[in-house]
Amino acid sequence: MLKKNLLAIAAFTSAGFLPLAEAADQIQDDRWYIAPFASFVRTGGDRNSSDGWGGGMGIGKILDKHFNVEVKGFYQEFGGENGPWSLTGGTADLQYYFSRDKFSPYTVIGLGGMNSCASANCGAGIIGEAGAGFTYELHDNFLLRSDVRYRYNNNLNAHVQPGTDEFHDMTVNVGFVIPFGDKPKPAEKYEAPVAVAAVADCSTLDSDSDGVNNCLDLCPDTLKNTTVDHTGCPVKLVLKGQHFEYNSAKLTLNAEHILDIVAENIVTHPMKNDIEVQGHASSEGADDYNMRLSQKRAQSVVDYLKMKGVTNRLVAKGYGETQPIADNSTEAGKSENRRVELIWIEY
Repeated sequence: MLKKNLLAIAAFTSAGFLPLAEAADQIQDDRWYIAPFASFVRTGGDRNSSDGWGGGMGIGKILDKHFNVEVKGFYQEFGGENGPWSLTGGTADLQYYFSRDKFSPYTVIGLGGMNSCASANCGAGIIGEAGAGFTYELHDNFLLRSDVRYRYNNNLNAHVQPGTDEFHDMTVNVGFVIPFGDKPKPAEKYEAPVAVAAVADCSTLDSDSDGVNNCLDLCPDTLKNTTVDHTGCPVKLVLKGQHFEYNSAKLTLNAEHILDIVAENIVTHPMKNDIEVQGHASSEGADDYNMRLSQKRAQSVVDYLKMKGVTNRLVAKGYGETQPIADNSTEAGKSENRRVELIWIEY
């Protein structure tokens, strides 16, 4: 019965390889890893032995989103009617993953060699393994792993066990996988807007008036007073006007309305750069007071943008009156200097 069950596992495993490779451009990870494991051995009746335990280590490489290759060695032992058994061997494995996720099921086949000793009788032979298992990702560099395998062993006339040189066992392996290096992240991609109708040449249009024509603009609909790079994506945004209540870091309703639009624009066109939110003040009041107030106002903007769903790393920084952009001797100049700036940090 055990032999029939093990052969059924092998047949299921072979079927798992039918939906083979996807396109090469979908490769997500190609790291090397090590994989220590412990084993429980369910021996076949042809060994005339009890079940046993063992362990080993694998060294492997992730090829793409479906395949791993791995070389592993192991040692296992158990008792038998003719004395204790010890198995020392290794295989070259090919694993097929149905998907790469937190929980990732896979099938595996392996070929290799094994030295078998029953009491004082030893002999080398070949082994083939087939099975199924899964990994569970706890961290980018640490995964739990377990699989169940059918193992065929032929000792090539070594006569380790009287009566037969062919053995059929089942192994249950439990361990973990430690990949080396950082896990690759999907590249950020920008898609050019799709023309609804060929009514005009996009190179002659600049819908958001940012100085970058619609053909090249990867961040359409940028806000007024936004400085952009050559792709039309934000580098600097200056918010001018009365945004806070007098001598306070509390946002006005008008400021909240403007920041709603800013947040929607950032979320709609997600550049993952860090953003420094700078608070600036005019020269009215004491220097220390202006510095503290500008810091609180910058933090108010950061808190509001986060509340509106902006996931970029936001850093609040107050500059007080140290970076004027206009003449503080006039009311118009002071109004210009009271401002908030969003700076997209270049990596």
